[in-house]
Amino acid sequence: MAKDLLFEIGTEEVPSVFIPGALEELATVTGRVFEDARLGYGGLRTLATPRRLTLYVEGMEEVQKALAREVVGPAKAIAFDEQGQPTKAAFGFAKAQGVPVEKLQVKALERGEYVVAVLEEKGIRTRELLPTLLPRIITSLSFPKSMRWGFSPLRFVRPIRWILALYGGRVVEFEVDGIKSSDRTYGHRFLSPKPVKVKDFQDYVEKLERKYVIVDQERRKEMVKERAQEVAARYGGRPVLDEDFLTMVANLVEYPAVVCGSFREEYLQLPEEVVISPLRKHQRYFPVMDEKGRLLPYFVAISNMITKDMDAIREGNEQVLRARLADAAFFYQEDKKVPLADRVPKLGRIIFQERLGTVYDKAQRMVELASFLAERIDPSLKEQARRAALLAKADLLTQMVKEFPALQGIIGREYARLHGESEKVAFAIEEHYPPRFAGDRLPETTLGAIVGIADKMDSIAGCIGVGLTPTGSEDPYALRRAATGVVQVVLELGLRISLKGLVQKALELCRDRLTRDTAGAERDIMDFIRMRLQMLLVERELPPDFVEATLSAGFDDMVSAARRAGALTELRQAPDFAALTTAFKRVVKILPPYLEAQAQASLFQEEAERHLHEESLRLREDVSRLLQAEDYAGALRRIAAIRPAVDRFFEEVMVMVEDRALRENRLALLQEVASLFSQIADFTKVAVT
Repeated sequence: MAKDLLFEIGTEEVPSVFIPGALEELATVTGRVFEDARLGYGGLRTLATPRRLTLYVEGMEEVQKALAREVVGPAKAIAFDEQGQPTKAAFGFAKAQGVPVEKLQVKALERGEYVVAVLEEKGIRTRELLPTLLPRIITSLSFPKSMRWGFSPLRFVRPIRWILALYGGRVVEFEVDGIKSSDRTYGHRFLSPKPVKVKDFQDYVEKLERKYVIVDQERRKEMVKERAQEVAARYGGRPVLDEDFLTMVANLVEYPAVVCGSFREEYLQLPEEVVISPLRKHQRYFPVMDEKGRLLPYFVAISNMITKDMDAIREGNEQVLRARLADAAFFYQEDKKVPLADRVPKLGRIIFQERLGTVYDKAQRMVELASFLAERIDPSLKEQARRAALLAKADLLTQMVKEFPALQGIIGREYARLHGESEKVAFAIEEHYPPRFAGDRLPETTLGAIVGIADKMDSIAGCIGVGLTPTGSEDPYALRRAATGVVQVVLELGLRISLKGLVQKALELCRDRLTRDTAGAERDIMDFIRMRLQMLLVERELPPDFVEATLSAGFDDMVSAARRAGALTELRQAPDFAALTTAFKRVVKILPPYLEAQAQASLFQEEAERHLHEESLRLREDVSRLLQAEDYAGALRRIAAIRPAVDRFFEEVMVMVEDRALRENRLALLQEVASLFSQIADFTKVAVT
């Protein structure tokens, strides 16, 4: 019979940003621990508030699964005589393993037939295992930051204050760091702090709710959403409720109470982001918009307290925000006095990297790299690209960005507009930063993309060029993120640039500062970006072996590489794909490296090689035209027509003959065939199933 497990780790307040990861970690660790212990269960849920991590396991088997293992003994010829009777060797082995000799089995292994004893290990009762397994779950959890407290060697996200552990309604007794498990949990720290005894999961959820704790984070998030919408509607608006921010706010509280505050309308004269940033980033408030998407002088705050006088909480939030907005307004007015262009020389005061110089040095390299890119992508953007790259980092010196770092780029855009820069240049200053993280928006304009690629490639080339290639989890200059950003932007906007040429130009611009040989740095940078491209294409659900095959044929033009991988994936649906791949592999694998000879028709002796040569010549023009048009799927389908000729060639022609001239001519013929498809993919990398 199966029983339920309820396990809660009570802590001091955990930062809200840690909670989603903690829930995943708890589920992963628990699944691994129970699998290793051979414990079956029906379902697993993880829940959390700032003060607790909860695990609920439904239908947990009462006894672990039995384990059967095989022990190999002597060879059959030694264990049994010619009449098939067990020998002393068999009796000795059976006795050593604790099994009757008649239970021994004979099994065929790679080295011959051997006697095998099958040993069965009975399962232990789950209740006996849990006192060991639950502490293991606690000590196996990892977090972005952990801490120790007192004199304890235990590290955890925050100090543990209580442990609740019930299996089948009974306490699972154990102790961690001096804290004994029990059947008690605790309600809201201020509204209902006394312990409460529970008997099962349903009882746990219901009693905690009466104690002002909504333990299910998804229900708590829905409550925040509904209550925020309700209170904002009273003022003719709607709260801005993006999913990530909603999750963060819901994980700040155990029982959400909502208040709607206001601020002076004069602050609406500031750029919208200047008002929203203090609301969201600093105070965790929801901005309120009208039906046309215009910012209103209201905000929704979520409180972890319920009082008779909620106006006091509202006024407190308004007072804190008032100071923030007053600072923002002051900084904005002061910053406007200095044109953005006048700040550029002062970037020389900020060190970018010890070997690579200041941010001013970086800005100068960005100008040249942006110019290089514009010439190849859209020459009409060259001067605008140079101007935007020059100004892109100037807002780092503004008081606004120093106070609100999340406004980098946005403030640069606003100040560029104020001081007469073109709208395209101003917008490119903002757009050169994204994507900052996974799922972030990408630049919408080619100009913004050019400046962004210039910025990211300068960082990648410079840092790897001075020996700062990321290793393990260490990536202080966020080069992986930068490389992923370059790949995403190039693919999404379809930018046709030579990656190798871009890398060489970026290295050239900082060549006097490099500590490595340029060739080695170039090779490492190409490999570094290739890995990001490969990961991104696999994330798009292209088969990993197809991606590897495509990139092995070249990825200098990343847009072309992505399209070739897609075409190869499309060809996979063809009924003779496996046979086609096998044929291509036979062609490539027989070829020596660096073969440059041309096939001479006069040396052909067999009809099969003449036929293959004619088919190759006939296809070459069509394939070349299709490749030129980037119709890779069409080119692959056309190339597939040569398979019967290839199969016939290998059936009727001996390639590696003693006659050197004849041998090399046949290899040259195969090289001609290989050149038809090697521009699309390296088929030796494709797994045939």
